[in-house]
Amino acid sequence: MNVVSIDGTGEIAPEPDWESLFSDVLEVAGAREHWRIITTELRERQLMAAGNAHALQRLVIAYVLYDRAVREVAEHGAVTKPRRGNSKAIARTSPHFTVMREAASDAAVLEQEFGLSPRRRAAATKVQHGKKAPRAADKYRTPKQA
Repeated sequence: MNVVSIDGTGEIAPEPDWESLFSDVLEVAGAREHWRIITTELRERQLMAAGNAHALQRLVIAYVLYDRAVREVAEHGAVTKPRRGNSKAIARTSPHFTVMREAASDAAVLEQEFGLSPRRRAAATKVQHGKKAPRAADKYRTPKQA
């Protein structure tokens, strides 16, 4: 993992090595920007936790794959044309369109889990860091001193 740190987030969840996941420099830059935006928001709302690192990575990957698929669909359309010269060929839904919809769906689920979607913001609770508050019963469990 790359140890690039967004103020206060890198110690909690290190940024993945995007170059090992994506070969396109624009996609690497896009992944870094998505990571920065998401982790900054989660840090500011005190929702960052080390256990969320892989889910954050999956969310960023869903964003990058969505962006990639959107470019293909925008250029070639949502339907693939039948092959020329084949009388039995039919138009089909573009696989890029299918990827685009799946990535959007995956991202929406993860955004809900992190409380990033507007509807779920109020339900997201702060991550508990540190020690628990002392309880009265704790007095009775102290070890004997020699």
